[in-house]
Amino acid sequence: MPQLNPSPWFAILIFSWVTFLIVIPPKIMGHTFPNDPSPQNTAKPKTGSWHWPWQ
Repeated sequence: MPQLNPSPWFAILIFSWVTFLIVIPPKIMGHTFPNDPSPQNTAKPKTGSWHWPWQ
């Protein structure tokens, strides 16, 4: 019965992982995003005490 012989299925497993780990990541990382995020303003906003009219 061929499903009990591990040699062809082990080779298929190894070649599929090689494909996933070597071939596919550069293709995915090669894509560019249409809008690159711009850095936010690093200055802290001015904080002050709140005026509560009921106190």
